[in-house]
Amino acid sequence: MSQDHVVKIKSTESNHIRYDVRNKKRVEKKLELKKYDPTIRKHAIKSR
Repeated sequence: MSQDHVVKIKSTESNHIRYDVRNKKRVEKKLELKKYDPTIRKHAIKSR
């Protein structure tokens, strides 16, 4: 776990913030994930 670190991922459609663990060596570019946003109750793109 020495190469893992916590990243804060913010929703593009609301102010919801999600924390996730990512590998430092594999994530070099901007991180974008499509995750469920409980604030707006649908899937939204979350980016770092």
